[in-house]
Amino acid sequence: MLIQQIELFLIEQPLKIPFKTSYGTYEKRESIIVKIIDENGVHGFGEVIAFSEPWYTEETIYSALHVLQDFLIPKLLYKQFNHPSEVALQLNQFKGNQMAKAGLESAYWDLYSKQNSISLAQALGGNKAEIPVGVVISIDEPGKMTKQIGDYLAQGYERFKIKVSRENDYEIVSTIRNSYPTIPLMIDANSDYSIDDIPQLRKLDQFNLMMIEQPFGERQFIEHAILQKEISTPVCLDESICSIEDVQIAHELKACKIITVKPGRVGGLTNSIEIHRYCVEKNIPIWVGGMIETGISRIQNVALASLPGFTIPGDISASSRHWERDIIYPEVALINGKVRVPDGPGIGVEVDEARVRSLSKKIYRHA
Repeated sequence: MLIQQIELFLIEQPLKIPFKTSYGTYEKRESIIVKIIDENGVHGFGEVIAFSEPWYTEETIYSALHVLQDFLIPKLLYKQFNHPSEVALQLNQFKGNQMAKAGLESAYWDLYSKQNSISLAQALGGNKAEIPVGVVISIDEPGKMTKQIGDYLAQGYERFKIKVSRENDYEIVSTIRNSYPTIPLMIDANSDYSIDDIPQLRKLDQFNLMMIEQPFGERQFIEHAILQKEISTPVCLDESICSIEDVQIAHELKACKIITVKPGRVGGLTNSIEIHRYCVEKNIPIWVGGMIETGISRIQNVALASLPGFTIPGDISASSRHWERDIIYPEVALINGKVRVPDGPGIGVEVDEARVRSLSKKIYRHA
């Protein structure tokens, strides 16, 4: 793979429904769409999934733009690579900035798969034709959240993640469990709790939750280990997992029982495969997380979730969950509660470049 041109599209589009978490509410979403073009005109697409504000991680869309243009792209342009893993290795010389790296590296995976006439799922080692998926319900009045779950249940979703905060967790979970006592249910507070809240979290054991995702701060492995000893509900780490080393630390400290893998957060698909391999070896349940992505990143998550170790339905909802119209076609859709894994070359869907350009606030070209 010899890349002769890279384009970055800074896009913005409104969400169908505002998305509220413990740290803020999103009504629109900025993203960076990455397009790479080789010497034969074949192209690959990726996506930078950082948010506009440094709430979820320290990265933002604009810090990613800076790192991409001033450091990562100059390192890759006009360089020969035989496999995307070589790209990941080249980018590892730069510290952090995992989402910027992942957006660029994932475009190489798409291109590599197209050049070899195989699907991205095949290139990654996937073996599933379809995957079960879950959906995320943002913070709202408990009654409204319960109604949303009923709607999504009717659509075929197989796992339900509800956003909560330390101020409303018990009210929300108890209300939902009164209506749906047996559905696969988990909560996510995005680090809203502290170690002093262990008695409060222990009260949630009665609701038979699949897991509590990231209750404490991202570097609080020891505190998570203390919590996991105190509650029967499995702890799942999300923001804490930025690398294979973080997974190893979490496992050795017994800080959690489940891991969420987000390619953008761990630096790309190459690193995601490494984490998958380790978790399978250590019998750690894993699933693919979501970040309110466009269809490009979403369909790449579908391909990743087709690997055999991903046994829990991931945050890979249909395109219509967040967008009136996605930037890929066909869009990601549920069929009998499952999402089909594309089997065409590369990501296996077409990118609507006209729509990408129409949504672009600015376009950057490097050649």
